[in-house]
Amino acid sequence: MDNLRCVVERITYQNAENGFSVIKCRAKGYSDLVTVVGNMPDVHVGSVLSIQGQWKIDGKYGRQFSAEKWEETLPATTYGIEKYLGSGLIKGVGPKFAKRIVQQFGKDTLEIIETEPDRLLEVAGIGQKRVNQVKKSWQEQKEIKNIMLFLQSNDVSTAHAAKIYRTYGNESIKIVKENPYKLADDIWGIGFKTADTIASKLGIEKDRFIRLRSGIMYTLNKLSESGHCYAGREQLIDAAVKLLDLETARAPEGAPARTKPPTEFALHSVSVGAKRTSTGRSFSAAKGGFCRGS
Repeated sequence: MDNLRCVVERITYQNAENGFSVIKCRAKGYSDLVTVVGNMPDVHVGSVLSIQGQWKIDGKYGRQFSAEKWEETLPATTYGIEKYLGSGLIKGVGPKFAKRIVQQFGKDTLEIIETEPDRLLEVAGIGQKRVNQVKKSWQEQKEIKNIMLFLQSNDVSTAHAAKIYRTYGNESIKIVKENPYKLADDIWGIGFKTADTIASKLGIEKDRFIRLRSGIMYTLNKLSESGHCYAGREQLIDAAVKLLDLETARAPEGAPARTKPPTEFALHSVSVGAKRTSTGRSFSAAKGGFCRGS
């Protein structure tokens, strides 16, 4: 895997749905702008990026750097800071005010915005209303970056991270920590196996109820995709146990739900009422098993 450190000069294309972007960057050692492609949902002009990926030749667009992982650092030069602030990233600051602010504070500009934002009043033409806009927008951008950093550090791809943030917003970290399997229920394109990988990274035990429930629903989905309209209880438990890598022990017939092994207890809980999965299929308990709904 190759590494590229660069500054974003312009954004040629950005898909709001999945975060796929085509950006032009200035990188040391390259006289021309470098084209970088990949899922980078919240990059902005002036951002300093450290990217891991591979060079490739596109038949139509030529040489490109395909990003697989990336992280952003704040610009360190006055030129970079001015580009960064003037990109539209911070509400209330356009190219004109970005230039004035950087002329006033130089390389300390971002530190001032972070720790002493009211000092922006020292800049000609900036009033309290604009300062309040900058404060709010700066905090929002910090939240987004913290969320993306948390998700990527737990092996969530940037494409999935973008979907998670769009679905849960500032609650993303809280929800993922509490129940990463909720992603499989709520977000199209994220299934049980992806959620299970995230859960494992977060240290969630194999026999946690949230994992068992999600695994059973995934198993029902897979059986349905194979053409089954009905899954017997034993069939479902055997398939779920294999998927979940758990013990195959079963409770005696008629045992109270609370005394059953984890998989059977989860199955008992799932069987209460109809359940609809993120694929749109619904399942309901039937005699001796589960049947597929509409």
